[in-house]
Amino acid sequence: MTTGMAAARGFTTPFSVRLLRRADVALLSGKNGVVLEVRRKKRRLLAAGDLVKCCCSEIRGVCGSGKNAQKGEERLFEHNKRPTYRGRVPVMPFASPHSRFVSKQEKFFSRCTPRSSGPQSRDSPPKRDTGIANEKDWGISLLNENVNESGTNEDGSTWYRESGEDLGENGYRCRWTRMGGQSSDGTSEWKETWWEKSDWTGYKELGVEKSGRNAEGDSWWETWREVLHQDEWSNLARIERSAQKQAKSGTENAGWYENWWEKYDAKGWTEKGAHKYGRLNEQSWWEKWGEHYDGRGSVLKWTDKWAETELGTKWGDKWEEKFFAGIGSRQGETWHVSPSGERWSRTWGEEHFGNGYVMQDKHLCKVHKYGKSTTGESWDIVVDEETYYEAEPHYGWADVVGDSTQLLSIEPRERPPGVFPNLDFGSSPPPPREPSGSS
Repeated sequence: MTTGMAAARGFTTPFSVRLLRRADVALLSGKNGVVLEVRRKKRRLLAAGDLVKCCCSEIRGVCGSGKNAQKGEERLFEHNKRPTYRGRVPVMPFASPHSRFVSKQEKFFSRCTPRSSGPQSRDSPPKRDTGIANEKDWGISLLNENVNESGTNEDGSTWYRESGEDLGENGYRCRWTRMGGQSSDGTSEWKETWWEKSDWTGYKELGVEKSGRNAEGDSWWETWREVLHQDEWSNLARIERSAQKQAKSGTENAGWYENWWEKYDAKGWTEKGAHKYGRLNEQSWWEKWGEHYDGRGSVLKWTDKWAETELGTKWGDKWEEKFFAGIGSRQGETWHVSPSGERWSRTWGEEHFGNGYVMQDKHLCKVHKYGKSTTGESWDIVVDEETYYEAEPHYGWADVVGDSTQLLSIEPRERPPGVFPNLDFGSSPPPPREPSGSS
């Protein structure tokens, strides 16, 4: 997902958010007009999981000024997907944590990383299906002073490190650090940019962008962003996180792309999703999935996976479920198309009526199940069984607040007395944007 840095519209004053939870609460931050209280509870981390460019954005592209501050650049490469189609979809050889691609990168970085005063890069090819990393996993550490330095290592490889601060209207500030290195013959390089942003509306952003390539032509790019802002229509605090990752082989027609996003607000509204794409020579595959919780018990989940070969064989699987208060439905389809165009499919559905009763410590209800396939099979029955669905995300608002301490601790510029954020109210809500990983 790409979300632009904005002087967020529709803010009348810097916002104050208070979370009221049923369990014990703990004051997390009381600075800069933001008060967040979250319940103390055991957290479970979300298991979530980008286009290859050898060059990162120039720092001006990462940190703009004022209202024209950086808007997440949409990169339309191939979106990674690796659905579980009974082993028919291959594993990308160059992107495996134990593959020759990774080991060559590790050798490269140990060779080109300066031993003393130069930056010690943590950059490496991103791993597939790893979702959005937490702050502590990225280890963003910005320098407090302006730096512009470079050097050469004993083996002839070079490095550089820069840092600075950009200021703009509406109290906009972007602190950034950029570093990188290159082998002596120029065939291998890495770049890394970190930043934090804020303005007088209460907007805060933390981010990273990395890229690299090696002598064999393998290349990668990834970025991660975390944003705190006030929703201009609900006036609720919202935290949004996103990650894009990609890698491309230099020796095969192979590559993969992932786009992940998560959105949370202070009343439990949650949206999560991912778009993925991958290719290995003659085979390609895609995957999309999404989850939406309205914070009042209603939930929507869906998945769509498909793959194809250059010979014309295609296959896929998709399903969707909608529930509220035990009442809801599930439906799905599995399908296959042969090179000659012959199609097979099986569709199925469930209707859960929520009219439950207890029997032997189980809460049973009537469920209508139906389905058919192109081979003539069909069924249409009503059974008594338990209805199970997740009405709340296992990783929600309290969890993401607790894992966003560095984002919340960003210090904005001091606002002079009598100066207020610029207002820019829209006449209607902005149209929804499809994440850049869609296909």
